[in-house]
Amino acid sequence: WVPEHIKDGRFGMWLENNRDWALGRERYWGTPLPVWKCDNPDCSEAVCVGSVEELSQHAGRDLSDLDLHRPYVDDIWFPCQTCGDGVMRRVPELIDVWFDSGAMPVAQWGYPFQNREMFESQFPADYICEAIDQTRGWFYSLHAIATLLFESVSFKNVICLGHILDGNGKKMSKSKGNVVNPWDVMNTQGADAARWYMYTSAPPGDSRRFSRDLVNEVISGFYLTLWNTYSFFVTYANIDFPDVRAALEPPVPVEKRDKLDRWILAALNDLVQRVTTAYETYDVPGATRPIQEFVDDLSNWYLRRTRRRFWQSEMDDSKRAAYQTLYTALTTVARLLAPAMPFLSESMYRNLVVPVDAGAAESVHLSWWPQADESLIDRALMDEMALIKRLVSLGHAARNSANLKVRQPLSEAAFAVRTPQEASALRSLAATVGEELNVKAVRVLDEDTAGTMIRYNLNPLPQKLGKRLGSLFPKVQKMLREGDPADVTAWARQLLAGTNIQVAANGQTVELTPDEVEVLRNAAEGYTVAEENGYVAALRVALTDDLVLEGLAREVVRRANTMRRDADYALNDAIHIRYRASDKLAQAIARHAEYVQGETLAVTLEADENPSGERGDSFEFDGQTLTLAIRRA
Repeated sequence: WVPEHIKDGRFGMWLENNRDWALGRERYWGTPLPVWKCDNPDCSEAVCVGSVEELSQHAGRDLSDLDLHRPYVDDIWFPCQTCGDGVMRRVPELIDVWFDSGAMPVAQWGYPFQNREMFESQFPADYICEAIDQTRGWFYSLHAIATLLFESVSFKNVICLGHILDGNGKKMSKSKGNVVNPWDVMNTQGADAARWYMYTSAPPGDSRRFSRDLVNEVISGFYLTLWNTYSFFVTYANIDFPDVRAALEPPVPVEKRDKLDRWILAALNDLVQRVTTAYETYDVPGATRPIQEFVDDLSNWYLRRTRRRFWQSEMDDSKRAAYQTLYTALTTVARLLAPAMPFLSESMYRNLVVPVDAGAAESVHLSWWPQADESLIDRALMDEMALIKRLVSLGHAARNSANLKVRQPLSEAAFAVRTPQEASALRSLAATVGEELNVKAVRVLDEDTAGTMIRYNLNPLPQKLGKRLGSLFPKVQKMLREGDPADVTAWARQLLAGTNIQVAANGQTVELTPDEVEVLRNAAEGYTVAEENGYVAALRVALTDDLVLEGLAREVVRRANTMRRDADYALNDAIHIRYRASDKLAQAIARHAEYVQGETLAVTLEADENPSGERGDSFEFDGQTLTLAIRRA
């Protein structure tokens, strides 16, 4: 049962207090109750007819073409064999529709009159799914009828869905005008986005909000991230190869590929294992959310870190390995996505796989489910890269706290980590961290040095501690505010980790919680610092003239590439750049001309008092002025 508590909770309690419910309903439309009773008031004969053949025998004529609904079945009568005076007529009631639904496993096959083997091969069902209010309806009637007929359950697994609410979390109602028309969503956002939102927004048993805006978040987030990654591969493969098969042959052995390639392949095969297990255990979020997390890593870490390998002109093993790794990731993700996003996965598969592999199934939905290669799942490498991503995130947090843009290079980033193994991993991937944070040097802090990077102050909160501690509060307050720096640092780190601290005051031990003491952090002079769960990132903020000029050159590159994009130039179009810049900015462009030209594919970069081209624009930033003009070479 999903959620598991329904089995012994809502459903179990219903069975404990099981009540009879009327089989018959006084309706016109539905399945007639197949019971004929004698109309002689002195006779109590009643017959439950089990088949058309049996009814034909009673009626004395062939009724195989009879429509078994009202009013036709009500016209069938026959003499009472018990009293000899009365006529057997069908009772007026219909069968309750929940009995109908519970009979579905046998009724769909016409069992027991036909398809016996088919029924027996499919009963009990592996899986059913319906809303949670079916606990006393369909879920119950299925089991009740299966128990009566076969002394068996009717289904082995069930997902009980929570209710669908409007975008504000309120029950949908026509009278309130807050009903979301599903066709509006299908015709604008599409079925894939709507399905993905349903699978990932909440566990199946929870109620969930639903609106076009919420589905739009799927498109702007996961959907476009995957599509843009796929589009990147297709765009550059078309530039580099007349036939994409040339990118895939000969295969570069995995052990000879870049560490980043081996990491994403390890994560990919781990993903295959996790998603497969989730589907086999009816875990909907577990079958979908990990794909979303992987695609984020694929796009925002692997591809961003690997992009220059696709850009390089030489077709060496490094570039070929990058193509092969990204191709494997995209085609595997397409297969993993197929049950949840049938249309996007089909589009990717038919473009990436069908033209390349003559033996491939024509549809992703007819292809084999991917199998994980456990030999490629390098847990140590995955842990190592997770650490690096965490430290980079911490470094960005330190930058943001000092309001320093990533385009502005800094001289140094220093990190405190928790184990010697983590320190070794940081040293081996220091270049990656440096590029991500745009710093010239990366080093590991020892415990003593890390302690000097952050100064802690503790502020016990009077509104929470004053009444509880009474006369002890001033003593505790003084100790926390003016105590030994080493003690204050230790207490602060405990509180930040979410654990209580103990201090001694007037011979008593006082325990304080993180909610009762405010921890204030100040970076050492010349640094901006961020800390999280024992990790520390410290960035030196002092800017030399060289660093400032390099940062300005990066700002020029950003604006030139934006103009390229707005002009709709092809990715491999070379251009000419003419510019007019303020003195300091002109100095930055001259010093970093090679960098600017390389990043913008500019064959010329020339100063001009009146820049002109196919596209021009003027900018002001960081106290500088710039006019740029570009044209295709």
